[in-house]
Amino acid sequence: MSKNHGVVMPDANKENTLNQLVGAAFGAAGQRCMALSTAVLVGEAKKWLPELVERAKNLRVNAGDQPGADLGPLITPQAKERVCNLIDSGTKEGASILLDGRKIKVKGYENGNFVGPTIISNVKPNMTCYKEEIFGPVLVVLETETLDEAIQIVNNNPYGNGTAIFTTNGATARKYAHLVDVGQVGVNVPIPVPLPMFSFTGSRSSFRGDTNFYGKQGIQFYTQLKTITSQWKEEDATLSSPAVVMPTMGR
Repeated sequence: MSKNHGVVMPDANKENTLNQLVGAAFGAAGQRCMALSTAVLVGEAKKWLPELVERAKNLRVNAGDQPGADLGPLITPQAKERVCNLIDSGTKEGASILLDGRKIKVKGYENGNFVGPTIISNVKPNMTCYKEEIFGPVLVVLETETLDEAIQIVNNNPYGNGTAIFTTNGATARKYAHLVDVGQVGVNVPIPVPLPMFSFTGSRSSFRGDTNFYGKQGIQFYTQLKTITSQWKEEDATLSSPAVVMPTMGR
């Protein structure tokens, strides 16, 4: 399970960041373990929220095999019900629904399991919609004044699958990458899934087992190790006495 955070600094490239947030939050209707389901807006970045909502509104919801569809349906009626219940919990616990996709109807698929892009603001870490993985097209938004506060929020969350920071400041990116307790970190990369030659390094409650999959650790998992200790010396043919010690280069 996961609850992936995207920390948005006020010095980030606004155009790129808003597009990346929308794509990472709502792509695949949010049904992927690396979806960027939580945005943490730092300082003046909170002023970008109305524009974020407008971009999400422009996404087209339709059957996945229809041309131009940006979001398809959820996988089952039960999945839709669960997502809608978690959105409901946000309103009951004091959050604000800036964009509500619960009532969306798709022509020709009126009985489909569709939920449109949904953005919930004024979210606090104790709310159910924050604590649970929603696994749907829902972006929850928290606000902080400083980067340190944002790092604390991320580290207090039990999951550590992935996170991203959006900034144009290298020092800020380095600080975040080193202090955040998450196994996969993106810098201006919203879904930081590594290439297959590297291991998928989700951590904490997002990790099960004793090794990560693919990359070097994946090879290790499928490999039975063998160690061969050999000794070849010129005088082997004339060795006249037994050695009772561990083999060494000297004998």
